[in-house]
Amino acid sequence: MGRIPAAAFTVKQCLVLAALFAVISSTAWGRKLSYPESMSMAERHERWMAQHGRVYRDDAEKQRRFDIFKSNVELIDSFNAAGKHKYSLGINQFADMTNEEFKSSYTGFKNMIATKPIRKGGFMYENVSATPKSVDWRTKGAVTPIKDQGQCVAAMEGITKLTAGKLISLSEQQLVDCDVHGEDQGCNGGLMDNAFEFIINNGGLATETKYPYQATDGTCSKQKSSPSAAAISGYEDVPADDEVALRKAVAHQPVSVAIEASGSAFQFYNGGVFTGECGTDLDHGVTAVGYGATSDGSKYWLVKNSWGADWGENGYIRMERDVDAKEGLCGIAMQASYPTA
Repeated sequence: MGRIPAAAFTVKQCLVLAALFAVISSTAWGRKLSYPESMSMAERHERWMAQHGRVYRDDAEKQRRFDIFKSNVELIDSFNAAGKHKYSLGINQFADMTNEEFKSSYTGFKNMIATKPIRKGGFMYENVSATPKSVDWRTKGAVTPIKDQGQCVAAMEGITKLTAGKLISLSEQQLVDCDVHGEDQGCNGGLMDNAFEFIINNGGLATETKYPYQATDGTCSKQKSSPSAAAISGYEDVPADDEVALRKAVAHQPVSVAIEASGSAFQFYNGGVFTGECGTDLDHGVTAVGYGATSDGSKYWLVKNSWGADWGENGYIRMERDVDAKEGLCGIAMQASYPTA
């Protein structure tokens, strides 16, 4: 996994395990500064730097980052001025990063759908005949707060809440440090199902307090890993390319999903129902924590991300639901799974 220059971002951004963590455990848009039209681009950049605590190593680096910032802001302003979209873009914490830097630092789910063996096992919600019109697991206390921790998060908070009645913040760092064999390589990305397998074989995960997040790969600590605070008995895959099946699963618990999230529209998503340009090259793990529809009838998936509360709608995104493509928007229905307990 690549890094952006240290002057622009100093903490190594970890990858795909985020969705897993919130899985097992609104529309107000994040805390964003306004930028009056009368404000020059240089003034906007200075204001943005102050908000995000950005300091560059020298004037040359500052100029380079300003040029990137200017290009991104012009793209955002142009998109929003068109006024023909169901969502808007915003000047967020990624505004001085090129899209290539963003992709290398904030995405990294290993899309193994072509080589992933078909798991033998059932889909427990297959025979569900009716689902609610809308679901939001946040209102049921099954979703932990948004974290700004790259993507290194684990797997079980939602299902633990639903089965044991407790919402426990579990250790994503334990997964980063200890689940490093096979396809999973700590902060360098991995497979959600493999993380579930690790959690099962490990007998669960410790609390975040016991094994705190460090934002970088470390050495697996047996002392911090014990005792486990929660465990799962297994996991199931949602039938691929089936938004109806995904709705059945999300109606009963948060579900880990993979999407393509590397485009500029995703990078600068600000709010609304995302219908944006994206394909099915899965590169990011997130969590579907609900679904619903807007007052104008636009159907959406409610998705929890892991890029902090300043991104999107307080850290969440509403993604268009029931699209023509069988894979779902950005491939959301291609590779979904959930833990069982």
